Amino acid sequence: MHECTCHQNYTADTLIPKVGIITDIRQETPDVKTFRVNAPEGGKLFEHMPGQCAMLCAPGISEGMFSITSSPTNKEYQEFSIKKCGSLTSYLHDLSVGDAITVRGPYGNHFPVDSALLGKDLLFIAGGIGLAPLRSVINYVLDNREQYGKIDILYGSRSADDLVQLKEIREKWMQAEGVQVHLTIDRPQEGWDGHVGFVPAYLKELGFSNDKTALVCGPPIMIKFVLAALEEMGFSKNQVYTTLELRMKCGVGKCGRCNIGTKYVCKDGPVFRCDEIDALPDEY
Repeated sequence: MHECTCHQNYTADTLIPKVGIITDIRQETPDVKTFRVNAPEGGKLFEHMPGQCAMLCAPGISEGMFSITSSPTNKEYQEFSIKKCGSLTSYLHDLSVGDAITVRGPYGNHFPVDSALLGKDLLFIAGGIGLAPLRSVINYVLDNREQYGKIDILYGSRSADDLVQLKEIREKWMQAEGVQVHLTIDRPQEGWDGHVGFVPAYLKELGFSNDKTALVCGPPIMIKFVLAALEEMGFSKNQVYTTLELRMKCGVGKCGRCNIGTKYVCKDGPVFRCDEIDALPDEY
């Protein structure tokens, strides 16, 4: 009989739900809220790295995998930015400060902030709620600014009203040394004097040099055209990272729903370099 190794990357603590208390809720856009969660005794529920996920559970309703959007450098709490799009997310959007949820995690690997990204010029490219997984990385890099090169952040959404974390973008990211933020919306809007156009087109218009490492997250169709644009600009596949956390289900390699060829997104990802994704079978 073979020994089961599906849990070898996880401790018992990772598999047991922890009670979290919602201590703050921010309405980011008409359909996105950011939830701040603390342990009942205060502080964080667990430690994590940028790009890792957690399972949020509403007993009797459902559970789902969400990116941890706060940086691990934040020692006081964890945050999750959640778009209202189904029964679980609708339930979460109806919660109030002081309500309890259960949380399991952290799950998956992380962006290589402690290895491959060190000393590199970084280009973050996000669309819509796709900023959520990258926010943790961006704030981690800003809190360890001396370890990284120049930073460019390209972020777009359907409208100005759909830009997530806009207050933080304007008050922190745009004010940081060595950081350039490029915002765009899909179509003209009254009161918006910034760039108008889709993210892939704006990416080519900005014409970044291909000596950067790119981190990409957003709707699948946006990622498809962003990757094509980066390739056209001379970026190689091993310079580009993305995250596939939307495919994660159980988080521990048991259900098989995130299986692609020999890979399990929850165990081998969700963060992948794009040359690693190219090696996956066509079913992806």
